[in-house]
Amino acid sequence: MNPCYHTPLIHFTSHYRHMSSTNSSAASQPIDFKTIQQLMSPIMAQVDKEILQELNSDVVLINQIGFHIVNSGGKRLRPMLVALSACALGYEGKDHTTLAAVIEFIHTATLLHDDVVDESDMRRGDETANAIWGNAASVLVGDFLYSRSFEMMVGVNNMRVMDILSHATNAIAEGEVLQLLNINNPDTSEAQYLEVIRRKTAKLFEAGTRLGAVLANKDEETEKALSTYGLHLGNAFQIMDDMLDYTADVAELGKNLGDDLAEGKPTLPLIHAMAHGTAEQSKFIKETIKNGNRDAYLDILAIIKSTGSLDYTAQLADQEAQKAIDALSNIPDSNYKQAMEQLALFSIQRSY
Repeated sequence: MNPCYHTPLIHFTSHYRHMSSTNSSAASQPIDFKTIQQLMSPIMAQVDKEILQELNSDVVLINQIGFHIVNSGGKRLRPMLVALSACALGYEGKDHTTLAAVIEFIHTATLLHDDVVDESDMRRGDETANAIWGNAASVLVGDFLYSRSFEMMVGVNNMRVMDILSHATNAIAEGEVLQLLNINNPDTSEAQYLEVIRRKTAKLFEAGTRLGAVLANKDEETEKALSTYGLHLGNAFQIMDDMLDYTADVAELGKNLGDDLAEGKPTLPLIHAMAHGTAEQSKFIKETIKNGNRDAYLDILAIIKSTGSLDYTAQLADQEAQKAIDALSNIPDSNYKQAMEQLALFSIQRSY
């Protein structure tokens, strides 16, 4: 039985077009992410089952760390996108749940490695794996998840799948290195920032949605449309993620506010504020990035607000979300397509 065609009918409100820069029309009617989760619940239950099966190892520490991070309350957005795109294109097989689990393993591996590199101690409101078990164990279990994901994708027996995922994991690694080079570098440009998020975050979104088209054996135009959707959705998601470091409620965000500032990451709000603030304000931000000073958070927040940098960041995220929605224009209408449009809107109005 194909779970794509045994899901409850969901009523989605009509999607919005032409979102404004400072107060998008999407924000006037909040997106209920739980409604999307309800639509996808039968499929995601199977994805979760495969994740738990493939996490199993006779090495106890691998099980402990793997279960800790996989079950720590994430949105499962990336694997959901694999299933959504496949279902939106009428896929009738079962490999979409396996590849959804693969995408989640790749993402989880990057989280384990990221937290070590960033020296993070909190994620999704809980202690990070490296805070509990140490850096060495986190890195090695991340490696296990990468290798297990490749075992799983080989099982799908599709060279296009292997090609897409191998290139995606390589691009993610490149993005991580590029971000590392930008740490404590206040001269990072907006173009350099966007290149990092394209590789580090958007590439996995893009790969996930492209896989849906490949599994459904669709033509090149459709595959390109799904790929474009995932790319721009990933960009919007990461831009908003960086903005939330200055606007979110810490209890909802699940991590410490000012983490990016403390790590010396030159994210878009800071880059824009340096370019549009006074000479004194720009100098202060540059010194803060160089030194990674969390204590400067409130002063930095005041500057990025006064320079319109939060509005600018929100505008760019809105534009990316709109591009994602537009990419789906020729995809047949269905609950799954509507959910994909809603996810684009959710990405720019979320508070966590």
